[in-house]
Amino acid sequence: MRLSNLFMPTLREVPAEAEILSHKLMLRAGLMRKQASGVYNYLPLGLKALNKLENIIREEMNKEGAQEILCSALIPSELLKESGRWGVFGPEMFKQYDRHNREFCLGPTHEEVFTDIVRSAVKSYKNLPLNLYQIQTKYRDERRPRFGVMRSREFVMKDAYSFDSSWEGLDTVFNKMHSAYCNVFSRCNLDYAPVEADSGAMGGSGSVEFMVKSEIGEDEIVFCTKCSYGANIEKAQTLPTNVIADVSVREVEKVYTPGIKTIEELAKYLYKKPSELAKTLLYKVDDKVVAVVIRGDRELNEVKVANHFVATEIEMLDAEGVREATGAEPGFAGPMGIKADAVLIDYEVAEGEVFSIGANETDYHIMNTMYKRDFDGIVGDFRKIAEGDKCPVCGEAVTIKRGIEVGHIFKLGTKYSEALNANFIDENGKENPIIMGCYGIGVNRTMAAVIEQHSDDKGIIWPLELAPFEAIVVPVVMKDEAQVKIAEDIYNNLKSMGIDALIDDRKERAGVKFNDADLIGIPFRITVGKKASEGIVEFKLREEEEARDILIEDVYTEIVKAFKEKGKVLYSKTEL
Repeated sequence: MRLSNLFMPTLREVPAEAEILSHKLMLRAGLMRKQASGVYNYLPLGLKALNKLENIIREEMNKEGAQEILCSALIPSELLKESGRWGVFGPEMFKQYDRHNREFCLGPTHEEVFTDIVRSAVKSYKNLPLNLYQIQTKYRDERRPRFGVMRSREFVMKDAYSFDSSWEGLDTVFNKMHSAYCNVFSRCNLDYAPVEADSGAMGGSGSVEFMVKSEIGEDEIVFCTKCSYGANIEKAQTLPTNVIADVSVREVEKVYTPGIKTIEELAKYLYKKPSELAKTLLYKVDDKVVAVVIRGDRELNEVKVANHFVATEIEMLDAEGVREATGAEPGFAGPMGIKADAVLIDYEVAEGEVFSIGANETDYHIMNTMYKRDFDGIVGDFRKIAEGDKCPVCGEAVTIKRGIEVGHIFKLGTKYSEALNANFIDENGKENPIIMGCYGIGVNRTMAAVIEQHSDDKGIIWPLELAPFEAIVVPVVMKDEAQVKIAEDIYNNLKSMGIDALIDDRKERAGVKFNDADLIGIPFRITVGKKASEGIVEFKLREEEEARDILIEDVYTEIVKAFKEKGKVLYSKTEL
């Protein structure tokens, strides 16, 4: 491709709308342009990189026996109503009517569509297993689109669904997809980690997220400092860290605490540590009023509470709800005598001996209370894990980092097959629901994550397999016929070797050409300058600071070697 013909509207200034590095660079390098809030158009460079990423995904999916299909993005409401999910997505779902007043949505996800396709065709165990996938645009009306394509209102996703006649079969394909995903993200040169995750609205059990480590990530990821344990903070299990204070004091004592509502204020007033207090948090979980008691220095994990009740909605009780449950103003709730449909007690409170709690009376707290003796409830793991807590696997300290979710695999089980009556006849003639798995990759989000990890102050540093062009030839002086001739020869030889090459044939200064090459992140730059007549050109890897002079013949050897390391066979010039 000749750069003079390439539609590459680069920007010198950082767009005001861009908040994070990948968003800035995708706009500056001319990969995409904004259409509306959370909606982007991909330009040639961006689309080429996106297509290369999609092809990596296809190769790894096909290698594991998955078959590609393409479903409509327009889904009739009947399908999602049949599964019970028409109302689950709420205002995030784009809904519309056709001319016959029939209701549709733009697909936010495709579990129902794939299940519908399979239930109409699969009747026997002999037709299973199946693993189908598509790469398609999804639509979700995000409340606050941000970070470019990281959280947008339309996004490209690879979603796959497996269909099995046994749980063992599901385990097999789940493991295959785990391996395929590792291969995809490794080929993208990403620093990533597969971690345990919560299944959320998708349902099912057995869930693994693939997280790219990044400070701009919206998720917090827990990693053990010793073993291989990793989990999304919503999923991470905790082990009790007991803090036993004043163990000789056993008598309950109600104390006057005027105007004190926060843990910090109460700890100071009672001369206690926050870990010696227990706070009672009140929630509306679906239609239940739930009190959750955790240690004063801990943070509640709302996902764990919702999962305990298999709930779809959870929100903090408003002030009026708190007054009804406690008989007191907010800030004085406690588990003794509280009016709630359920009381949940975190492990640390149940095993921590003595705590001070709210008295359910305005301006009063109760000291020296103990679980079982003074209050009761359902004991479980309801708090968020914290930096330095014990790993649930090996007991060593954990660390918490931020991450970007680029992939997620689920064991759905029979949630959707039962809802949509997708059944098969087994070897004994008995009808059973098909056992399903779900496997998603955010394609454009992965591309943005690559840029987050592979860039510098000059621009993008594309990994070789994703680069929109693999090499760029830069003749320094376009008026110098000898330089142009040598540059054209190198360019044509690279193309003959199967390299996706670009030649900067613009009548621009060398500095402009170098800056653009760095901004768009081409892996190899071959500069044809004043030494070209001596058979010497400047060879530079985008990921390295310095260029070096090499013989023209060595250019091909260097590039062939780099491709060979990636498992791609090229011809050297001497073999042409």
